[in-house]
Amino acid sequence: MNGDSRRKIEMGVRALEFSQAHPDTEPTMATTVARLEQLLAQAKATATVQRDGFVNVHAAAARKKELQRQMRAGPIPHLGEVGRAAAREVHELGKTFTFRPGASTSFAFRTAARSMLTAAQEHRELLTKYGLSQSVLDQFIVMLDQFDAAVVLGHEGRTEHIGATRELRSFAREIVRTVRLMDARNRQRFADQEQLLGSWISASTVLGKPGRPVVQPEGGPPATGGEVRPAA
Repeated sequence: MNGDSRRKIEMGVRALEFSQAHPDTEPTMATTVARLEQLLAQAKATATVQRDGFVNVHAAAARKKELQRQMRAGPIPHLGEVGRAAAREVHELGKTFTFRPGASTSFAFRTAARSMLTAAQEHRELLTKYGLSQSVLDQFIVMLDQFDAAVVLGHEGRTEHIGATRELRSFAREIVRTVRLMDARNRQRFADQEQLLGSWISASTVLGKPGRPVVQPEGGPPATGGEVRPAA
């Protein structure tokens, strides 16, 4: 999760916990607190989607790498040897079964491997004469299908992660706005209760990275130290 969004959402959690511990009898504020609770629930669900997308992207990358290693160690060199032998009869097969993807990308590997498989299926009878193993060819088909599935998983995971990240930024902004709506009322409620007022201000403050200046509300006194940005 983006650090800025995470800090704002964490602030929202603290503000909600404070509000639930010190409920307000004013109907409008009760509605606002309920809205904050709903936003936090949505943000939590979206964070799960974001995390799942991240996990799927990395799982897909690892699976593609492993399948590439297995295919380069088994089916691909086997087809290359058979193709070179079969080139005695059909000269162009010597080049057809030379595995030379144009780049190190998954797309280049996939394209080159699929081309080799297509050629093997088209010339299966001839290649069999020169030692083509049907079981190795079948294994190659399965591996390429698994590689394609990993590519799809990675694309879907990336899409989910990016979409969820954008949604979390939106939720974080709305959570800050909602807490701002609660701030004036709570400052009024606890004006004569210094400890509770301080607790509310602390709960409704967005904590930031150490080493940056404190960002005070408009008109507030300057300060230094770790970044502390009041939601209000």
